[in-house]
Amino acid sequence: MRALLLENLHPLASRILTDDGIEVETRLGALSEDELIEALDGVQLLGVRSKTNVTKRVLDAHPDLVAVGAFCIGTNQIDLAAASGHGIGVFNAPFSNTRSVVELAIANIIALARRLTEKDRAMHEGVWDKSATGSHEVRGRTLGIVGYGNIGSQLSVVAESLGMRVFFYDTEEKLALGNAKRCSSLDELLELSETITLHVDGRAGNAGIFGPEQFARMRPRSLFLNLSRGFVVDYDALAESLKSGHVAGAAVDVFPVEPKTRGDRFESPLRGLPNVILTPHIGGSTEEAQEDIGRFVGTKLRDYVRLGTTTLSVNLPMLAAPRSDHAQRIAHLHENHPGVLAALTNVLAEGDVNVGGQVLATRGRLGYVVTDTDSELTPAVCEALQSIEGTIRLRVID
Repeated sequence: MRALLLENLHPLASRILTDDGIEVETRLGALSEDELIEALDGVQLLGVRSKTNVTKRVLDAHPDLVAVGAFCIGTNQIDLAAASGHGIGVFNAPFSNTRSVVELAIANIIALARRLTEKDRAMHEGVWDKSATGSHEVRGRTLGIVGYGNIGSQLSVVAESLGMRVFFYDTEEKLALGNAKRCSSLDELLELSETITLHVDGRAGNAGIFGPEQFARMRPRSLFLNLSRGFVVDYDALAESLKSGHVAGAAVDVFPVEPKTRGDRFESPLRGLPNVILTPHIGGSTEEAQEDIGRFVGTKLRDYVRLGTTTLSVNLPMLAAPRSDHAQRIAHLHENHPGVLAALTNVLAEGDVNVGGQVLATRGRLGYVVTDTDSELTPAVCEALQSIEGTIRLRVID
């Protein structure tokens, strides 16, 4: 089995797969669609971060791909419907870099409140500007969090420990942590908060949610942060709000179009503005987070290949399949309709195959059953299993 790992993933991911007998090729940068199609010849496992788009065209060209690992939080760079249609498992790291993103947000909030970037730039230019004008403590100030998921909720706790008052808005019902207060609308949050920070996911419905109208509703001289997705903010509108002085400062880590590889040229209407902190999508780029992501996703890929386990899969029914002493394991992904499990059991019985254990899980239109057998399957039995109506993918695991 071969794996292709792109975008400078942590070496631990490669080591986990290599130690399990999988041949691993690593590349530093992202690949275009055509480059990826060519590179996937003979590859069963693919690892990417956020820059490589695993499109339907890519997946249609390589339906024998077994799994894709997104070594990051988001999976909007992967066509999940196409992956499910081919029975390709997708795994990500929804928790591993949470703390790193939270710490960057806190660092940005403090740096903007104290005007550290402006003071730093003046000092490098030989200007001694010792003044408290426009500099503030974060203690007692109000933080508004848009998106109260893993990152937003943890940021809420850390910000409150610094003495900030926290409000949040989320389209889904979320439990408030600590003394955080939920807002009934985004407009209410904007009117209450002195600092706004976005931590929304990559769903298509979030595109362009923050534009001229939202910046206008922010309190005068507020701060703005986006460490979530580049396409959710109109950066031309942000630049205008910064130049007019309505927004006092901003920190941005994500952009609608980002360079593919390190060293490529970066363009943005926010470049050159003195009250803006720009970082190259490094929210989760700490050594601790990248090591944890490498371990987490690498282990998920290995366990899916060797055991059929789909726990925390993004697109497949979630099923834990611990190791067993039986002869073989059948992993059968199928359309979720009545009769599939009965048909599978009948095929095994007619082939004189004894079932040693079996577990089933469903998720929407998909069903997934893992069956341990006490004897190895004949080619005829495998063919009969593959021919069951509704079968999407059959894998036999030794």
